This record gives sequence, C-alpha cells and structure tokens, in this order.
Amino acid sequence: MPHSHLSYENEDKFQDECGIFASYNVESASYDCFLGLNALQHRGQEACGIVTYDSEKKKIFQVLGKGELSEVFIKNKVGNQEGTNFKESLPGKFAIGHVRYSTSGAKKDDGNIQPVFGKLKDGRNISIAHNGNMIEFDDIKDDLIKNGAKFSTTMDTEVILHMIVENSKDNIVDKIRDSLKEIRGAYSLTIMVDDMIIGVRDIYGVRPLVLGQIKEKQSYFLSSETCALDIVGATFLKTIDPGEIIIIKDGNYTIFNLFEEKKPQRFCLFEYIYFLRPDSINDNLSVYQARKSIGSQLAQESYNNIDADIVIPVPDSGIPAALGFAEKTGLKFDFGIIRNHYIGRTFLKPSDEKRNSDLHIKHNANKSVVEGKKIVVVDDSIVRGNTSRRIVKMLREAGAKEIHMRIACPEIKFSCLYGIDTPDKNELISTKGNIEQLREYLGLDSLAFLSLDGLYKAVKGEKRNNSQPQFCDACFTGEYFI
Repeated sequence: MPHSHLSYENEDKFQDECGIFASYNVESASYDCFLGLNALQHRGQEACGIVTYDSEKKKIFQVLGKGELSEVFIKNKVGNQEGTNFKESLPGKFAIGHVRYSTSGAKKDDGNIQPVFGKLKDGRNISIAHNGNMIEFDDIKDDLIKNGAKFSTTMDTEVILHMIVENSKDNIVDKIRDSLKEIRGAYSLTIMVDDMIIGVRDIYGVRPLVLGQIKEKQSYFLSSETCALDIVGATFLKTIDPGEIIIIKDGNYTIFNLFEEKKPQRFCLFEYIYFLRPDSINDNLSVYQARKSIGSQLAQESYNNIDADIVIPVPDSGIPAALGFAEKTGLKFDFGIIRNHYIGRTFLKPSDEKRNSDLHIKHNANKSVVEGKKIVVVDDSIVRGNTSRRIVKMLREAGAKEIHMRIACPEIKFSCLYGIDTPDKNELISTKGNIEQLREYLGLDSLAFLSLDGLYKAVKGEKRNNSQPQFCDACFTGEYFI
C-alpha cells in the first residue's frame, strides 16, 4: 500500500455538505435563523450567511462571510445576542440562512457564499439557499449568460436563481417548477420571495428538509434537521417529502407535489452514518438509535469471537456505533481515544508540518484504558486512511496489545455527485487494495467493514432491494441514478 499524503481537508472523513434554515413570521427572525444554523454548523464550517426581508421597509438585508457563524457575525458586528444587534443589522420577520462546505464552485472564492439573492422582473426580492449539487449545469449557465444574465459566483445555486428570475411564467411556483425540470441533481432549497418562504426537495429526496412550527405565534421554520428546530423552541410538524414544494405565506402553509411524476425515494444513506446530528430525527427514526443499531449489526457480522478486552470509539462520530457494538458483544465500552475539540480547522494552517502537528494533537490515546489491552476500535467510516493509520500507531505506542478495527459502513469506493465533497476515486483507500492489504497498511490485527445489506437492515429493517434500492448508496456501489 502506498503512503497517502494528507490533503488540506482536515480529517479522513467525507466533508460535510451544507445546512439550510428559514424563519417565517418571527419577531427575531435573524436571531432564530442564527441559532438554527448554529445547530447545523456540523454540516458546513467554511462560510455562512443570513438574508432577511423587512416588510415595513420592503428591503432585504444580508450578512455573508467566510468562516464559522461566530466568526462571521462577530466580525460584522452583529453580535450573538438576541435583540439590538440582530434587529438593527438584519431586521424583519422573515429570514433564510446557510452554512457551507463547498461542493460546486471554487472553494477559495470569497463570493461563493449563500444565500444568493436578486430581484424578480416584477420587482420582488428573491433569495435562495441550497443544500445539494447540480450535475452538468454548464450548458444551462452558458445559455443564461448569452441571454444577458450576470453571474457574481461560480455556484450552481446562482444558476437556479437566474433560471427562476428569467423564467417567463407569472406564478412563482410555476417559475420554480419550470426551472427545476431543466436541471439534474440532488437538492433541498429554501427560497424567500419578499415575505413568502418556500421549501423544495428534489424528486428523489436525496437531501433532508423538515418543517417546524411555534403554533401560538403562527411562526414556521424550515431546516435541514430537527435538531435546529429544537434550539428555537419549534415543534416538528413533518418531513418535506421528495418532490414536494411548501409555500408559507399569509400565516399558513400549503404543500403539493412539484412534479407530475413520482420517483422512489433515495435518501442519502451516509446521512445516517455520519452527517445527521445524532439528536436529530429523520423519517421518524432517531439517528442516535440508528447508529447504535448499525454498531449492533456490525458486531453480529464481524465480532467472530475475537479475544478482546474492550470496545473503544473513534470520537465523536464513532461513539453510538461503538456503544451498539459493546452492548451486542457484552464487551466493556470505554473511551480509549480522547478528542481535543478546540484544535480548530487544520486546513487553515500554513504548512504540512503544522497540519500534521495539529492532527497529532487532535486525538490522543487514553493510556490508562488501552495499555496492555486487546481492543476493538469502532469508527463510522474510512475514506483515505490517513487518520486511521495514525490512530492505530498512536494506540500501539500507548501500549495496546492487539487492535481490531471495525467500520460501521461498507467500503467507500466511489465519489459522491449529489452534494457531499469527497475525494477522487483514486484517493479512496478501499480502491487501493483488498481488506487484507488495507489491514496490513493500517497496522491492524484485524479489519472488517459492515456489509451493505447489514447497513440497510440496521437502518431500514430490511435488506437492500437491488432492483429498486431504498437509499442512495452510490459511494458504496457506484450506482449513480440521477
């Protein structure tokens, strides 16, 4: 196995995608949007933004910037307290917001920050925030440019904006329908047209979108995850189904199918493995319980009576699966690896030496737990293998007697095209050799991955339907269905 050089992405994980949030008819719409985005910060830390509409001034206001929410809003002197600063800088009862990790467009382009905004031909303001990825949209963009559209970013989101703005239909829903019929890809959208909030999911429902409400205030919220509804005190109402559009206006909402046809749902299976926050509920399923179930299934498939003393997770994402593994096997669970949550984003450091130094202190072995022990290490996934290899070396140095690694998903062999930033296929460790070669390269006593059917069984309660899969699993199978 060749030694992989560590890329600037800060960990050996798929990079988080994006998070979207919208507030409707809320006195502190921008502040609640800020709180909601904070709950979704795990979905993107590269840039963020909030756009509001003030119905009295009939104007939109925006704060956009690179970095995490706390950096951007303090830098822009908005502050992080409800009241004066937010109401002065981002007034209005209507807001949409976005946290980003780039999947389309130049990563270092300061202009590639959402929400994007403009004006419809009737003078109304329109803003869009997008989670997902359009495929092969260059021809559409070229046509828009030929017809006079001016682009200020390289994002696919701005293509959607211009398509809607230039559409000849009178009704905003018809404009959106006509525009989205022309594109291929996975998307969840929040759209603000003056004092109207609109949410849309693509026809396969690859990316998540949920609706919440504070009934006594006639306030509504759209969010990528339910955990963000919790933080603003909203009650979860429903998941926006694949192909649905929700129109929130005049104190109420209407939901209908955006497209005439229907497709089988293909929600991203990796959301359950890694992206969704464990305290979120998705399709009436606790993400935390799903991950514990995945760990239990992993133990059932791959424990094989290993003479082990203890199960330890790779924190934080491996914790629920490791708990499920320990409960299934009866092995003791403990924290043999401690993660430093305050190291910061390593890709900001100026040199490879500094990056590697930061990675060395991001995880540290808990010697009192692992010394002299035969350990099972549970992680949610292996992408490039860099961090896994370093962790194994660290545990050996801390005195671990044997190290058996168990991975709570199948081998990742393909890049994602639908909204997750992934390495090129040839950078994925599972494309470089068989499991025995991977075991040797990582320095393990044994290595096993969860089967694809096992993953489906743990999450869905049934095996994969090979003729009509219940989820998007392209990163495992290479079956690109869009």
